[in-house]
This record gives sequence, C-alpha cells and structure tokens, in this order.
Amino acid sequence: MTGAGSGWHALLEGLLLFEHELMAFAAFWFCVGLLDELGIDLAWLWLRLTGKARTLRLPVGYGADPLSGHAAVMIPAYQEAPVIGATIAHMLAAWPQRELTIYVGCYRNDPATLAAASAAAGSDPRVRIVVHGVDGPTTKADCLNRLYRAVEVDEQRQQRRFTSVILHDAEDMVHPAALQAIDAALVLRDFVQLPVRPEPQPHSRWIAGHYSDEFAESHGKGMVVRAALGAPLPAAGVGCGFSRAALGRLAEHRATEGEAGPFAPECLTEDYELGLILSQHGRGCAFLRMRDDAGDLVATRSYFPDTIESAVRQKTRWIHGIAFQGWDRLGWSGRAVELWMALRDRRGPLTALVLAAAYLLLLIDMLLLGLSAAGVAVPHALSVPLKAMLALAFAGFLWRAALRFAFTAREYGMAEGVRAVLRMPLANVIAIMAGRRAFVAYFRSLRTGQVVWDKTRHEAHPASAMLRGLRT
Repeated sequence: MTGAGSGWHALLEGLLLFEHELMAFAAFWFCVGLLDELGIDLAWLWLRLTGKARTLRLPVGYGADPLSGHAAVMIPAYQEAPVIGATIAHMLAAWPQRELTIYVGCYRNDPATLAAASAAAGSDPRVRIVVHGVDGPTTKADCLNRLYRAVEVDEQRQQRRFTSVILHDAEDMVHPAALQAIDAALVLRDFVQLPVRPEPQPHSRWIAGHYSDEFAESHGKGMVVRAALGAPLPAAGVGCGFSRAALGRLAEHRATEGEAGPFAPECLTEDYELGLILSQHGRGCAFLRMRDDAGDLVATRSYFPDTIESAVRQKTRWIHGIAFQGWDRLGWSGRAVELWMALRDRRGPLTALVLAAAYLLLLIDMLLLGLSAAGVAVPHALSVPLKAMLALAFAGFLWRAALRFAFTAREYGMAEGVRAVLRMPLANVIAIMAGRRAFVAYFRSLRTGQVVWDKTRHEAHPASAMLRGLRT
C-alpha cells in the first residue's frame, strides 16, 4: 500500500472510530436526559390522574374586587419606548383596584422611555415614574433595587406599608384576574408565580414560536410537578408576587453584607435566584395555574425574540445566570428533590454540548453513508448496549415530540402543535449557540470580574391593537 493510500486508510479509520465514540457519548446522555424527563412526565401523569393537577376555573367577574392590602408593581425600563406605554395603559385598564401603585424605573439618559411612560401614566395617581440617578443600562436587578428604595420612601411618607410587591417587564400584557389571584395567594405564601404565555407572532412562526412550545410544556407540566413535590420554585421575573415582609427580611440580610436592596445586581437572573431563596424560607411558594370564565389561561403574555440573534442573546443570559452563576452563588442542596431540580435547571451547558455532538454525528454519518455506498468504508459493528441506548434514545425522541405537540396544541391549537414538533431542531440549534456563548461569557466574567447584561430589545406589544380599539 502506498504512503498516500495508508494515510487515507488511517484517516478513514480514525473517522470511523470518532463516529463510534461520538455516537456512544450522545446516546448515553440522551438516555440520561430521557430518564430525567420521564420522571417529570410520570409525576405529572399521576397528578392528573389523581386530580391534584387540576387547573382551577375562576368565576365570572373575578379580579375586580378590592385587594386585601396595598400592592406595589415594579417595572424596570431601559430603552423600552416602543412598548412601555402600552404596558402601563393596559395594566391600568386591566387592574382597576385603587390599592395599587405602579413603579416604573427609567434612566436619566433615556428620555424616550421616560416620555412614553409619563404620557401613558397621564394623571393617574397609581403610577410613579422613578428616574435612576445613573446612566443606563445597569443590570435589571440594580434598577429593581432603585425602585425598592422608592417604595421604602413612599412607605415612610405615607406611614403605611405595602403588603405585596409584584414584578413585571416593560413588554408585559397582564391578565385582569392576575392581580387578585396573586393578592389572595400571598395571604398564605411569601412567593407566588403565574404562568408565562409567549404570544404567537405571524411573522416569526419558527423562532418566536419555539418559546411558545417551551413555556407551554414548562409551565403546564414542569412547574406543576415542581410545586407538587415541594421543590423551590424559580421566579420568572414577570407575573410573580412577593410578600412585602419577606422582601424586607431579605433586604435586611443583604444589608448586613454591605448590599443595598433585596436584588443581587451582579446576578443576570436575579428573579430566578430570588424565587429559590424565598421558596426555601418563611411561608414558602406557590405556582398558580388557573383559567378565567372564558377558558383563557391567567398568565403574563408578551412577544418574545423573533430573530436568531436576539433569541440566542436572551438564552445566553439565562444559561449564564442560571447554570454558571447559580452554581457559584447558590451551590447545591443535599435534599434529593432540590438537587434534582438544580441539576435540571443547570443542565443548559451540557445540553448544548450533547446536542452539538448529535448534530456533528449526523454530518459525519451522512459522509460515511456516502463512502459506504461507494464501497470505501465499512462502519464498525455496534455493541448490544449501544444498540439498546440508540433504540431508547429514539423512543425518547418520539415521546418528547408527542408531549411537545400535546402541550402546545392544548394552549395554541392543533396547527401550532404540529409546528412545535417541526420547530424542535431549530430550538436545538438556538440552544447550542446560546450554550457556547454563555460558556465564553462566563469565563470572560471570571477573567474581568465584570458581568455584562445583554438586554433584549422590544419593538411590539400584544396589547397595542386592543388599546387602539379602545381609543377609536
């Protein structure tokens, strides 16, 4: 055999060996992931069969009654001029209660957002525009801490303390019954979370649409199981309420460590961290899944990123904050259910790696299939354990696709359920790109000591058409 021929043969053998090892790696972790998801699925099915996961149906007119105390809604807003006006106007219309104050955090170097928020607030005394004394953007947590200080000042001035604090983003569309539901639940709990419902966008069925699929399953099954098992609940940062007393205790604890306010400004997912902390102390947490008298989910609606670039940026922040910072800041619990949920929350980097390996394996297999058809390469025989893992992984994929279809179709209709299955490869690609970007960002933060908040821009609001109709 010539030198060139032996070199080609060695290269081909190396490729075959690499393909075999990559297949074993991907198959093993797919099976581990399948067992993890299967545990959640079986728990959810048991809750459904026993009636313990029944979605509450609210009576007609629920949501207009006075609150049990006074609620503060905090909305941080930087470069949100296109959406903040619609958020404020719709919130004021949806929540008529007088026992409500909406705090909107703007920045001194963002006059457009300040003007839009002020115009929407008009003369309604329930809205307070708070201007941050530094140039933006700071982190979302830093803006929330500024709003928290405004709440404290108002409490001192009015000699009356709020009973609850509710978080929302500048692009949110609230449900009319949400405020009443959160207020009622906080009588017994220190933290409550409502579902998030990404709104479909006709111009972005595939990219923005994959958020609908993920939240329909996560907030229709995952959070339900988590709450039933008594595990700590993460806050989504929107549609979440906290007892004022619990936030005050957390702020006092952070003050002993030299920090101002209950939110961690160095954390990219301060809401996630806050939910877990308050879930583990005091009166615990609750996940509220309800439908109104018309059958609509009582949830926070908003438009999610509609381009690859913006979706990757947003998910990078989630992976960086939850997986990497969560490991550093929160550590690990010795309680089995908490350890399980922490592993699920922080699996983003591993998921990205396994998915990348699987897609690379597909490319290699396509090449080897062509070489095999040409009689050049003979694939290595698969062992019985590897065959079993591949069969299990394939069965798991079919099961996951069926559930993805079912949960999305239940909330958005059959057409979106079908699209949900077709969107799975795109969701995987976004996860791979975000995982790589989060890994780089995390190690950059270790080197520089600085965490960069990569903010998501918003250009449209789901309530805009409704508000235009009210004005005409």
